[in-house]
Amino acid sequence: MTSVHDVVDLGDLPFRTDVEIAVLLVSPRHRYEGRPADGALPADGPELRGTVELRAGLGIVGDRYFAARAHVHASVTVIGLEGLEAVGAELGVVVDPAATRRNVYLRGVDVEALRGEPFSLTNTTAGSDTVRFRGYRPANPCAWMDHQVAPGAFRAMRGRGGVRCDPESDGVLALGPAVLRTARPVPVP
Repeated sequence: MTSVHDVVDLGDLPFRTDVEIAVLLVSPRHRYEGRPADGALPADGPELRGTVELRAGLGIVGDRYFAARAHVHASVTVIGLEGLEAVGAELGVVVDPAATRRNVYLRGVDVEALRGEPFSLTNTTAGSDTVRFRGYRPANPCAWMDHQVAPGAFRAMRGRGGVRCDPESDGVLALGPAVLRTARPVPVP
């Protein structure tokens, strides 16, 4: 296992934000294939998890993007629940976060500010792992959002679709209170 301390000293991430890891999703297969109007493929087992195991440079163990070369710098997607709630308010619906097919859903921080930034997440329970990430590009919504979330969601999610990331250390994340560390202050919704 690669420890976060083997990767870099966390001293370069001096800013702390208390967040909640509210949803964790791991999907062993792609469910949004073909035409959106045909609907999603059925789940291949439970996708919502209480914990996820991450591996440096590979992603979430058991997820469809784990070790997928086509998803270099995009093996994990982090999204903010406040952004999804704003989308729901605009569209007049309650958004099911799992319908967006992201992996880590955070409450308490503007996730979009993590693009291009190093950051880490640590559950607040004693003995928890610290998982280091690098945010890369936005997780732009696709046409599936209009069919799986709500009509108009494709457009409404622009700029709120989350951030594609790579884990830079191994570790386990769990649902519940966590600490986000960043190199620069990030906005809190």
